[in-house]
Amino acid sequence: MYAAVDLGSNSFRLHIGEPIAGQMHIVRTARDPIRLAAGLAPDGALTPEAMEMAVRSMRDFGAILRQHRLDAVRVVATNTMRVATNAEQLLPRLEAAIGHPVEIISGEEEGRLIYMGVSAALARPGEQRLVIDVGGGSTEVIAGRGDGIELVESFSIGTHPQSAAWFPGGHIGAVSFDAAVNAARALFEDAASRYRAHGWQAAYGSSGTIRAINEVITRNRLGDGTMSVDSMLALRDRLIAAGHVDAFDLPGIKRERVIVMAGGLSVLLAAMQEFGVRAMSAINAGLRLGVLSDLELRACRSDRRDSAIQDCMRRFGVDGERARRTAAIARRLYERLAATDDNLRRHLQWSCMLHEVGQAVSHTGAHKHAAYILEHADLPGFTNREQRLMSTMVLAQKGNLRKVREALGEPDLARAVLAIRLAAVFMHARVDGDLDGLRLRMKNRIEIDTPRGWLKQHPTVAAWFDKEAAAWGEVGVGFQVTQV
Repeated sequence: MYAAVDLGSNSFRLHIGEPIAGQMHIVRTARDPIRLAAGLAPDGALTPEAMEMAVRSMRDFGAILRQHRLDAVRVVATNTMRVATNAEQLLPRLEAAIGHPVEIISGEEEGRLIYMGVSAALARPGEQRLVIDVGGGSTEVIAGRGDGIELVESFSIGTHPQSAAWFPGGHIGAVSFDAAVNAARALFEDAASRYRAHGWQAAYGSSGTIRAINEVITRNRLGDGTMSVDSMLALRDRLIAAGHVDAFDLPGIKRERVIVMAGGLSVLLAAMQEFGVRAMSAINAGLRLGVLSDLELRACRSDRRDSAIQDCMRRFGVDGERARRTAAIARRLYERLAATDDNLRRHLQWSCMLHEVGQAVSHTGAHKHAAYILEHADLPGFTNREQRLMSTMVLAQKGNLRKVREALGEPDLARAVLAIRLAAVFMHARVDGDLDGLRLRMKNRIEIDTPRGWLKQHPTVAAWFDKEAAAWGEVGVGFQVTQV
């Protein structure tokens, strides 16, 4: 079984799923409507009260997770945690409360996971589709065919900022609603032509807000009773006629959710008008199901991150043969160093595949350019934390080690750094076929035993070893080479 926890801007949600006969069956759900986005102060920081509420919610979710035997858990945070200026202060508290790492994912990655969830629920491999998700702080629009994602974009507009800006105090008028829709359309208009050109056979709305809009429309037979633009305009007219969220009394939605629905409706109408969508279907699938599907894929060795690395290599013209040789050498060295962190081993391999990506910018300081690209590139499947880890290893592949001194305090990461540095040296010197007699240890110091006469056969390696001894010595690590 797998668990997905979604720290959204409106609600925190949890799904526990079990894959059975190719389908993900949800065995437990939980929802806490904490409205985290409402806790953002004018300076962009989450208030102490909002942070305490988030921590309490994570403790409750942690208790639920501990009731199940789980193969993997993934906790993802979306827009509010992306934009909160004090998110890094809250993150360790949330992780301690739930007992698992919390990943702040990019808007594009959020969109990809949403699409994966919709695709898993539909199981229509050839369908060309558009998916729209209106969240509390952002809106994701994704186009694809079957399981394949072809366009994905995250727009910085959601139910909370939209409601706060255009429906202050819960008041809703015709002028303010039109202004809200036009403001949202202005954000979508630049991307609209790309999506219209892509085309689709069916459109789906995946967020809780869209499902709430659908519920009100269908229960009250507004418009034609479907998720069409005409029906949404009829819902808009009923909201305007009420004048205030407290006066809206149609069945299908709780009173405290009306303000969220109003903001979401203005965004959804804007998106449908700009992208040329006349009608859509609301679907009970999205981010959490996408996270569960991704966890299952990783368990089956079908990892999106491998494809992301290959795509990045092609994009920047990386020499694949050199990259693969470096990765193979680093794997052998990491194993000889008796490192135990298998997760770190995978990230070392990916780092080696992209260790020369910075040469697309300049050969001078290429490792620094590569580190920047790895930290900031859009790499599907990777979290910001993972990209920072790989950036650290790539930055440390050559030159002084003072820049990564703090990271070297983690023993297996220090071994990975040594592995990528030596792998780059051995790849350049083309000695990867002559490493069988090499012994390598790293505890209080680095010890390398070479067969007698080996350094004479590879004189450039001897020069590199001298440089390595100086670099490691600067961070207080001895480096000794012995011929045996």
